[in-house]
Amino acid sequence: MFHDRLGCSSISFRHLPLADALRTMAGLGFEEIDLGALPGVCDHVPYGLTDADIDEVAARVAESGLRVRSVNGDIGDLNAVLEDAPESAHDAGAPAERAAHLDRLLTLTRTVGARALVLPCGALSPEPVRTLDDDLDLVAAQLAAAGRRAAAFGVELWTESLHYYRLCGTLDRALALADRLEGTGVRHVVDLSHVVASGSRPEDAIAALAGRAGNGISHVHLRDAVPGNINLSIGNGAVDFAGALAALRETGFDGHFSLELEAHDLTHDERPAAAAKAASFITDLI
Repeated sequence: MFHDRLGCSSISFRHLPLADALRTMAGLGFEEIDLGALPGVCDHVPYGLTDADIDEVAARVAESGLRVRSVNGDIGDLNAVLEDAPESAHDAGAPAERAAHLDRLLTLTRTVGARALVLPCGALSPEPVRTLDDDLDLVAAQLAAAGRRAAAFGVELWTESLHYYRLCGTLDRALALADRLEGTGVRHVVDLSHVVASGSRPEDAIAALAGRAGNGISHVHLRDAVPGNINLSIGNGAVDFAGALAALRETGFDGHFSLELEAHDLTHDERPAAAAKAASFITDLI
């Protein structure tokens, strides 16, 4: 029904229990998903993620018949120096807990048959914990280490290197992080809504990230936006999807796309029809 390189993120239906979200996406005609595992954003994957939780999530995915392209997760603020940070439910105050949480997410990623785990580009704040260079160095080092661990699980490690609300909330910062990740094998997820919300052009972000040998663009998230606002449904913002997809084709991009319709201009009842409409629109562009 839709292009085989176009999937839907479960974050688009985060208001539903996982089984219902999966059933909705499959019923709309999607065959592939990204699985949201972001604490505070999407609770489809329990934060504690016990072995039983992993088995339960994997069973629900298997029942749906959907294939999983990536798991979109979080292991805490990668620019936080954990030894100096107060204990919290998010970071648990210790590198060992962060490493254990990473292993649980990688186990889930492997178990559901996903290609990669996606991690963020730093804390949910543009303000560095120390200096910007120090924070970028630490985020890159943590992502590189997570990438090596992912390889041991037989999966890849990707990062959404430009995220409007996080440390790397501008294209300049995203590219500074990308420079530090050269040679690590950690590849980049481009979210067109975050690029536009930050005031940049998707074509510029694509050109700057795509040409990096060994760790260019792996995946693209699709949602509409205007400067300062990422939460618009496709067609209600300023993202030039045709231009962005043309720019991707020019780079030889052969990865996949995912609708991440965490849009605030839709009611929950409107989300299925909006997702189907967006998928048909993007399918024509691909």
